[in-house]
Amino acid sequence: MSSFYKIIVLILLVTGTTVLAQERNDDFTIENTWGINKNTRSGLIGGFVFKHGVRNSSGNFTTYGLELIDVRHPAELKTISNSGNSFIIGKRNYLFAIRGQYGRDFLLFNKAPQQGVQINLVLAGGPSVGLEAPYKIDYDQNNTVVGRGFMFQGLFESNIVLGVNVKTSLSFEFGTLKSSVSGFEAGFLLDAYSRKIDMMSDAENYAVWPTAFITLFYGSRK
Repeated sequence: MSSFYKIIVLILLVTGTTVLAQERNDDFTIENTWGINKNTRSGLIGGFVFKHGVRNSSGNFTTYGLELIDVRHPAELKTISNSGNSFIIGKRNYLFAIRGQYGRDFLLFNKAPQQGVQINLVLAGGPSVGLEAPYKIDYDQNNTVVGRGFMFQGLFESNIVLGVNVKTSLSFEFGTLKSSVSGFEAGFLLDAYSRKIDMMSDAENYAVWPTAFITLFYGSRK
């Protein structure tokens, strides 16, 4: 198990054993958050996340989410060309995942007004659209590799692959103002597509992509 997975598991286990009850704070009914994602199938930044939540009659939240994620193959290895630019040998396509999500945020630990940490159990899932976009390589006049092309250069040549996604996580919300929220979400997500994504020419390709992730988020409440 990688160190990233171990960190996620530790967060979930420790939090699960320390959940307490506190006075509820129900002064807001709508929450909108934006986040930056890091996961075990990504580079430094995995992508961007938006979530809209509405408080339901039980006091928990019904949520609607959208994720835009750049998915990397585990066999990718950067190589430096003679010009000093990097590229990945054997990479055929990018995978850009567009995930729609419908779910529930269940309150586990409610922070006191204007202090503390609120902890939610997050369950969500929905359709995934995978954009299988060509990985472009630039060559010089001698047909020598100069480096990779622009990341979105082949976006309009993408093949569309449909799938589904499910996730479970814990959300840790901070903030001293009732009108704003910040924090992070950590957990696990599974993407499953209708066929294998043709990402690498010299490695096994996959239709199912399990990941552990952390998302840093900020948003507003009203």
